[in-house]
Amino acid sequence: MTSHSVRETAAVALSLLDLTNLKDDCTPAQIEALCARAQSPYGNTAAICIWPRFVAQARGILGTDHAVKIATVVNFPGGGMEVADVAAEAREAIADGADEIDLVVPYRALLAGNEKAVTDMVTAVKAECTGPVILKTILETGELKDAALIRRASELAIDAGSDFIKTSTGKVAVNATLEAADIMLRAIRASGRKVGFKPAGGIGSVADAALYLSLAETIMAPDWAMPSTFRFGASSLLDDIINVLAGGESKTASSGY
Repeated sequence: MTSHSVRETAAVALSLLDLTNLKDDCTPAQIEALCARAQSPYGNTAAICIWPRFVAQARGILGTDHAVKIATVVNFPGGGMEVADVAAEAREAIADGADEIDLVVPYRALLAGNEKAVTDMVTAVKAECTGPVILKTILETGELKDAALIRRASELAIDAGSDFIKTSTGKVAVNATLEAADIMLRAIRASGRKVGFKPAGGIGSVADAALYLSLAETIMAPDWAMPSTFRFGASSLLDDIINVLAGGESKTASSGY
């Protein structure tokens, strides 16, 4: 990429970023800092992604109808909660001001052959996402491993009403990969529905981001990636984006086949 195209990619990636803090020891002070960082001198991130317990605080900081959306996680990170409990978790987060729900599907149940568990969970949480609230479903592709299973998880999540499908929690050994992204994007294309894609975990540079954007453009369409169809889930990517937009060099890509 030329330096010009690297800066263009950085600007696009900024607009697509779900700036994330899902550390177990996250503090209110860190949430305050996250909300501030999401509003950079070069533009806003698409969203922040935080634990449910911080949603009300973030809403208080950002106010209503802010350009930076508030995403939160449910059934996170293990994917093993009961459907009713997860639905209640989503309901409470939305009442606190969440704009977006990132739901971990019961991927262990799927690994054991139980497709209905995924359908039931996504359907129940989607029912809580009324009005403009969007549902992103996390497939945990690094644990599913098998290409056919990743494809099937994508299909189940899409059929049950997901607005986005997302690769990973960022809490397991293998997170976003281009292989998983390829499978998920092709499932979206085959569905014929307007469903977004979110790679998450391990994307730390503009060079990484460029690989995923290029793949999305190849499979979907040029300029397909916009905040309503594509997000990056990352905690460290913003640093590299800001560095590039300030005239620096991007770190070397760490993703790859």
